[in-house]
Amino acid sequence: MSSPSLTLTVWAGSWLSGHASPDDVIDALHEWAPLHLVGAHDAAAASAADVPEHRVVDGAARLLALVRRIDTTAGAGLQLVLPAPGDVRALPAGTAFAAAALAAGEGVVVGAPGNPGLGLVPTIEGPDVLRWSVFALSTVPENPVDGGLGAAEFAIREAVRDAASALNGIPTVGTDGRRADPRAEIAEEVAALARHRCPASLPPRAIRILDTADQVAAILTVASRGTGMRAGSASGAAGREVALQPLWAAVREARVGAVAAALRAEHNH
Repeated sequence: MSSPSLTLTVWAGSWLSGHASPDDVIDALHEWAPLHLVGAHDAAAASAADVPEHRVVDGAARLLALVRRIDTTAGAGLQLVLPAPGDVRALPAGTAFAAAALAAGEGVVVGAPGNPGLGLVPTIEGPDVLRWSVFALSTVPENPVDGGLGAAEFAIREAVRDAASALNGIPTVGTDGRRADPRAEIAEEVAALARHRCPASLPPRAIRILDTADQVAAILTVASRGTGMRAGSASGAAGREVALQPLWAAVREARVGAVAAALRAEHNH
């Protein structure tokens, strides 16, 4: 699992479809932080979500109450969003939720497309605290990534191929001038993501896509981090940056597509 928003989406979807318990969802969320705070962005959100406007409430269980409060049609009304600059699909334009989700790089939309709903955005509040801001949405947008598991798997396979060819052509050396071996750092990134487990009810193909996306993301993270490494030349650094942007987009698309298809499959199972 790559983000708290992805964890909430898949586990809440599994719970709404009858494949997981509320405690399962809460346990999965607590892997991100032992304390979750929930607060309304404004009066409209406070009214829609039944949470205080000017203070936060404690507990991941409140997130489940919010999800249950909105008509989600047993998981079909949960939508993961992973926006980035230049890629704001599925965000309601001009809203406070869109701005917050873009700043965080993630969010969850709760509600059936075309109907009023809620937007949830997590942010780190402290070393052991995750705060979820709740936004009222007048209309839930359609999910633009809806090609099914086949399209998601194709996208991430293409990203694996392109990542290998693009990054292999860029010389990477350590800050001391010696060649660096990033394999240990990549393994650490993958292990950190693997700590956040998927519901057993998710289709095996969806889990495979999410695992592959995590592996590609780990490679891209290490390649762009620059910890102990630098591109061998200015042109190499620029080339690496250009190469990474579409690969990150492919990772986001694969994750969103796999989650959307998995929720549909669970609902119909």
